[in-house]
Amino acid sequence: MQNKLKSEEIALRIRRRVFEHCIKNNGAYLSQACSSAEQLAWLYNEALNIGDSTMPSIPENFSGVPSIDNKNYKTGAGYNGPISNEYDRFIFAPAHYALVAYATLIEVGRMDPAGLSMFNKDGSSVEIIGAEHSPGMEMHNGTLGIGLSTAAGIAYGRKLNKETGETCVFMSDGELQEGQIWEALQVSVYYKLDNLWAIVDVNEQQVDGAMSDVLDIGDVQKKINAFGAKCIEIDGHDIDAMRQAKKEKHKDQPLIILARTCPYKGMNYLKKRFPRLHYVRFKSEEERSKMNLEISKELGIEPIEY
Repeated sequence: MQNKLKSEEIALRIRRRVFEHCIKNNGAYLSQACSSAEQLAWLYNEALNIGDSTMPSIPENFSGVPSIDNKNYKTGAGYNGPISNEYDRFIFAPAHYALVAYATLIEVGRMDPAGLSMFNKDGSSVEIIGAEHSPGMEMHNGTLGIGLSTAAGIAYGRKLNKETGETCVFMSDGELQEGQIWEALQVSVYYKLDNLWAIVDVNEQQVDGAMSDVLDIGDVQKKINAFGAKCIEIDGHDIDAMRQAKKEKHKDQPLIILARTCPYKGMNYLKKRFPRLHYVRFKSEEERSKMNLEISKELGIEPIEY
C-alpha cells in the first residue's frame, strides 16, 4: 500500500491524533507518540515491505482466544498485510504504545478513524495495552522483553524455509533492562540472523521516571556490538538517518538501530513534567485546558473540542 504523504507529515498527523485522543479522554500514553512518531511513520510508509491490509478497516470485537471451537480466530497481524514468503513480518513489542500504533494505522490508510471510538471499551479488540488480537499486533508482547525473542524465532524459521522477507521488531529502550532481550540477541547472533532487524525507541524514560534513575543500562551500543550484532545509533526524529541506518551492511548479523528520541518532541509543553511522562493524566480541568491551548498551538491545530 503506497502512501502519497511524506513520512514527516505522517509523523505530525500521528502526534495530532494521539493528542486529540488524550484531550478528549482525559489522558493517554502521550509521550510515546512524541518519541516514536517518526519511527512508526517511516516503518509503515517506507521501510517495511508489506502488502495491503487483509482486515476490516473498522476492527471487529474480540472474538475469544483460539480453541477447537474458535478456529476462525485472527490476530491483528492482518493489518500489516498477508503473511507470505516475500513480505516482511512486523512485531510490535511495547504493547503500551498501542494508541500510537492505531494512530499510525489510521494515518497510513490501514484502519478507519472510527476504530478509535472502540478504544479501551469492553469487548473491543482496540485495547489500551495491545494484545495479539489488536490492530497491528501479531503476538502478545505485554510483558516487555518478549518482542525480540518472538522476532528472532520467526526470523530463524524464515531462514530455514529460505523465505525472502525480513523480520522487523519495534522496541522501547526500557526493554533493554530485561534479560530475555540479551538472550534473544545471543541467539540471533549465533544463528547469523541477518534477516532480523530492530529499531529501538530510546526516549530514556519509563513508568517510574528516568531510566537512569531506575536502572541505568550504560553504553547500550557498545554492549550490543560486543554481543556480535550490528548496532547503529541515530537521531530517532531524523527520518533520513533511519534510511541510512537501514542500508548498513550486516551480513550474518542482526541489525539493531538505536533511535535516540525526546519524549516531548513536538509538544514542548510536556517538558515541565519530565521524566514523569509515562502516562499523561490531567490534575485539574485548568491544566487540561491550558495544555489543550499550548500544545494545539505547537502542533498547528485549533484547540480540541471536548
